[in-house]
Amino acid sequence: MSKQTYRVCFCFRRKFRLTVSEAPEDVKNLFREYSENGIMTVDQLHRFLVEVQGEENATKEDAQAIIDKLREQRHLNIFHRKGVTLEAFFWYLFGDINPPLSPELGVHQDMNAPLSHYFIYTGHNSYLTGNQLSSDCSDAPIITALERGVRVIELDIWPNSDKNDIHVLHGRTLTTPVELIKCFRSIKEHAFVTSEYPVVITLEDHLTADLQAKVAEMVTQTFGDVLFTPDADCLKEFPSPESLKRRVIISTKPPKEYLEAKEVTEKESDARKGKDSQPDEEAWGKEVPNIKGDATVDDKDDEEDDNDVDKANQKVAPEYKRLIAIHAGKPKGGLDECLHVDPNKVRRLSLSEQQLEKAIITHGKQIVRFVFLIHLMIHLRA
Repeated sequence: MSKQTYRVCFCFRRKFRLTVSEAPEDVKNLFREYSENGIMTVDQLHRFLVEVQGEENATKEDAQAIIDKLREQRHLNIFHRKGVTLEAFFWYLFGDINPPLSPELGVHQDMNAPLSHYFIYTGHNSYLTGNQLSSDCSDAPIITALERGVRVIELDIWPNSDKNDIHVLHGRTLTTPVELIKCFRSIKEHAFVTSEYPVVITLEDHLTADLQAKVAEMVTQTFGDVLFTPDADCLKEFPSPESLKRRVIISTKPPKEYLEAKEVTEKESDARKGKDSQPDEEAWGKEVPNIKGDATVDDKDDEEDDNDVDKANQKVAPEYKRLIAIHAGKPKGGLDECLHVDPNKVRRLSLSEQQLEKAIITHGKQIVRFVFLIHLMIHLRA
């Protein structure tokens, strides 16, 4: 079992053992069947690939290649010189070297449905090199993620100390920042190295209007024609992955001032028509405490309204607003309201894994309908 060393109070070092999940009983039974004396040889692994995983064309060379890859995982201390141990076998089954679909298949599904119909390989805090409290922020993890096929990159953007430029960092922590423009340039260079399908950049925005305008300038200058921008104020339906090949998409919260101004305009328009005004209430729902005192929408997209930024006195950066293809945000209220679908507006909603588990029990049918039309992002528990 490997160890991780931490520096404590700048003077002392403390080592912690990294715990590894124990293999479940069905995995242990499989291993016993295809091993001898606690070791699985090349021949036995080859037999497992053919008989259990259904890889009829697998060869002993393929089995040896798997063992060679396991041998490279020295930090796990799970390899035996004569073959594969139970721990190594367990790690192989659930590791990246044993994908559920063979890479040889390539893209073999219809990719012409709306983007919301697909599971998307998504990153979270894509810029962090380590933990969320004190690690460095860098474009290196972003490059690695894109090379692995990740299609959604998340960037938390904050003003720098002089309030004249934009940094990427995990806010209100000891993480060291990286310049936003550096991240954008790396995304452009590596976005389509592994896959031609679109890259979505989700921005957790903590900026003033003047810096939002600067972000808009960076985005347009960096990505140019690669950037996908909607023709209308808001998309009514997601385009397909096929139609968005080699395009970059921006997703973030629209500036609050814009939404408020839009609401006022719609109210005035409805008043002139003698109608009851319901601008965004129909899509976002009225504010309620929660659903049955249980799950509420994740605060990730709106967890920090940033008291240090007086957004109420800001003007909208129209250039920034026009770049947002997928609107994100936290509707007020519980899941009944949040899972309400506006047929004329696509958006992104974020939930934690725990909230999704609870919501499936109480709102299963609504979630199925919702994710068919809307992009739902789930933050997995650590």
